[in-house]
Amino acid sequence: MAETPERTVIAPTAAETSPENPWPLQLLSQKLKAHIEKAPPAWVEAQVIELNKRANVSYLTLRDIDAEVSLSVTVWGSVLSRLEAPIERGSRVVAQLKPDFWLKTGRLSMQGQDIRPVGLGDLLARIEQLRQALAAEGLFDPRRKKPLPLLPHRIGLITGRNSDAMKDVLQNAALRWPAVEFEVREVAVQGVNAVTAVIGALAELDADPRVDVIVIARGGGSLEDLLPFSHESLVRAVAAAQTPVVSAIGHEADRPLLDEVADLRASTPTDAAKRIVPDVGEELRRVNQARAQLNRRIEDLLDRETERLAYLRTRPVLANPQLMLTTKYEDVTALGGRALTAVRTQVGRHYDQLAHLRAQVRALSPQKTLDRGYAVVQLNDRAIVRHPDQAPAGTSLRIRVAGGDFTAAATSPAPKTNFNQTAAKDPS
Repeated sequence: MAETPERTVIAPTAAETSPENPWPLQLLSQKLKAHIEKAPPAWVEAQVIELNKRANVSYLTLRDIDAEVSLSVTVWGSVLSRLEAPIERGSRVVAQLKPDFWLKTGRLSMQGQDIRPVGLGDLLARIEQLRQALAAEGLFDPRRKKPLPLLPHRIGLITGRNSDAMKDVLQNAALRWPAVEFEVREVAVQGVNAVTAVIGALAELDADPRVDVIVIARGGGSLEDLLPFSHESLVRAVAAAQTPVVSAIGHEADRPLLDEVADLRASTPTDAAKRIVPDVGEELRRVNQARAQLNRRIEDLLDRETERLAYLRTRPVLANPQLMLTTKYEDVTALGGRALTAVRTQVGRHYDQLAHLRAQVRALSPQKTLDRGYAVVQLNDRAIVRHPDQAPAGTSLRIRVAGGDFTAAATSPAPKTNFNQTAAKDPS
């Protein structure tokens, strides 16, 4: 029989243990139990997904509201007996949990020391509080909402798998506009995975440039079923989307926050189909109506212009155009005659003035003076002799008279005579 090795001094902490100096398993269990028992009880919020009652003990499985995390809880009958209404599977609760470690089996369990169902009033209060906070940030401001396209070519649809809401949207949209195309994403619209699934589908459709508008549709439900559509993460994702988003949850009593942040709220999936695509029959009727109005206006314009032309044709100037030309011809002829007479009169008047001026000029010309018997005496250099001293005896002179020129020579200065007296004796 092998001898049991002698134990050394037990290590005071787990970090000081070794293969040569291990802890007894009992000691580890005791220390774990002591450490876990120091943890204070904590209040948590979750959803009851399993409920098994055995005698005076109930075994519950709680699941997180937003994540795939679950935990088993043991609740004594005395705790559940204090509730006014029994807890059922699917109920949303807040529970005070205390961890408990079973020393003998090494099993960790959670003891429910208190449990309270979350009523509709509490849920509505939380949603209202979140509504006010997001509204203060401006996420619900009408000015940030994007307009829907007049005629979307491709519509993104986020809805439940094979749901009536999907059928309503597809059928009604096709009836209104047969050429419309859809990009459908069938995801969970209820439960813990709904928020993540809807946000993922929204991001995928928002990144697709072919999608003109996105519809998030669900065919109504209880307040608890619609809680994912009031989740803060989904609301912020819709606010950040670049593509217009239409909310078609179909719940009139309590509007989820998705209705507030969406660019358009439709009361039902059917209403969403009617509001995102036009009715082809209605559009054709409006086109025909517009065409009829245009034809009427053109006919009215033609009638007015025809009447105006008829009125213009009744005026004398158009009734007898030749009369107007004859009148203008006579006016032009008369004006031409008057102009010719005026010109002739002016020409005659100016001709007489010119003759008078010509006579005056001729009367003042040197030739007329020579014709009256005067002569011009010049020296050889053609300088005019104005004084006897300029022509001493023997000076060669050039004399110009009315009939021509001749030469002469000065003999002696002539005696001084009175020109006026000589002129008076001259019979010429």
